[in-house]
Amino acid sequence: MEQLTKEKSLERGLKNRHIQLIAIGGAIGTGLFLGAGKSIHLAGPSIMLVYLMIGAFLFFVMRALGELLIYKSTTGSFIDFSEEFIGPWAGFITGWTYWFCWIATGIAEITAVGMYVKYWVPSIPQWVPALICVLILLLINMATVKAFGEIEFWFALIKIIAILALIIIGFVLVFIGFKSHETTATFTNLWSYGGFFPNGVSGFLLAFQMAVFSFVGIELVGVTAGEAMDPKRTLPKAINSIPIRIIIFYIGALFIIMSIYPWSGVDPESSPFVRVFSLIGIPAAAGVINFVVLTSAASSCNSGIFSTSRMLYTLACQGKAPKRLKSLNDRNVPAPALIFSTLVLLVGVLLNYLLPKEVFTLVTSIATICFIWVWGVILVSQLRYRKMMPENARNNSFKMPFAPYSNWIVLAFFVFVIILLGFAKDTKIALFVTPVWFLILVIGYFFMKVKK
Repeated sequence: MEQLTKEKSLERGLKNRHIQLIAIGGAIGTGLFLGAGKSIHLAGPSIMLVYLMIGAFLFFVMRALGELLIYKSTTGSFIDFSEEFIGPWAGFITGWTYWFCWIATGIAEITAVGMYVKYWVPSIPQWVPALICVLILLLINMATVKAFGEIEFWFALIKIIAILALIIIGFVLVFIGFKSHETTATFTNLWSYGGFFPNGVSGFLLAFQMAVFSFVGIELVGVTAGEAMDPKRTLPKAINSIPIRIIIFYIGALFIIMSIYPWSGVDPESSPFVRVFSLIGIPAAAGVINFVVLTSAASSCNSGIFSTSRMLYTLACQGKAPKRLKSLNDRNVPAPALIFSTLVLLVGVLLNYLLPKEVFTLVTSIATICFIWVWGVILVSQLRYRKMMPENARNNSFKMPFAPYSNWIVLAFFVFVIILLGFAKDTKIALFVTPVWFLILVIGYFFMKVKK
């Protein structure tokens, strides 16, 4: 069995269209579709500036990742780069933290699935659709990497069509001056209810946590590199399209939502996308959009199951996780790693049973801190790459702009976001929970070294 495993390898089954749509889908998740309600409630129209700032900083993270991936495209990119350019300890901590990131994100996504299903069946317990979602996605991922690519392609396409439809319909409503019993659609809604910063600087700053979470998964392109057919052509194209995606899908969607009805009318507990189509007066339209945001959550959870299994597989191949997890099935899928990640993800089903109201904010806050670690490691790895391999860096065809200054500016921004988490009661707990995770990893790394 051991010999068979060594002869197998992950299949390069992801085509250009898969990579491009995975890149888009990774940047559009539940943080936007569901979390935008909370963000708008906190910041008002200034939430657009929040998203623009975060998007700009994360574009530099992706360019740093792109430079590293052109140097070497591997499935365990974050582990490999951090281990090669920072040290073995960084590879161990980053690999397991990225796995934990997506477990937390997956729990947030299946929580969203449970909330969306309640739109149609209010009496159903939140944990039931969460469990069904996890089991279906496990079966899809057990097939082939191409099956993952196809389902993610169509999930992402549904998201794109929905947001473009929202923007087009929204512009039409504004230009005809659409009126409902609640409001009139007009661009003046953006400044007529307390101005651009209606809740002051504090509301603007507190919106950063959920807005940062909206972007988790943007780095998923790096995980797909090892299974992409032509990474040196497809990855730069996917990364360079990030700014236009942010402007259209984030800023465009939020601009239209707050023009159709005042920001003060947004319910922080529900999806503003569903609300927009409910206002039109066509019940079926709201139901369709609820289906869209449900598939968006399932899409992100699908990405999470994929990425956690690949990260565990890489950790196992490098001796940082149990050897059994590096086995591949007959379709070259890391089945044991996939099953283990899914079993841990079922903790989310339990949390939805025990804490249906609090679970979403708790896990998104934890995921935000862990993703910031991963993004920070990418920036530091790129800095070290240029220092340790200057000749290779000079010849790299996809360079990080304004490095090393841009690296340090983005790292400072990440520290700023983590500090902000301490100022909100519902996100503060993550600052106490997450260090426990890193402590466990440090202890685990120490025992791994002693065992060797």
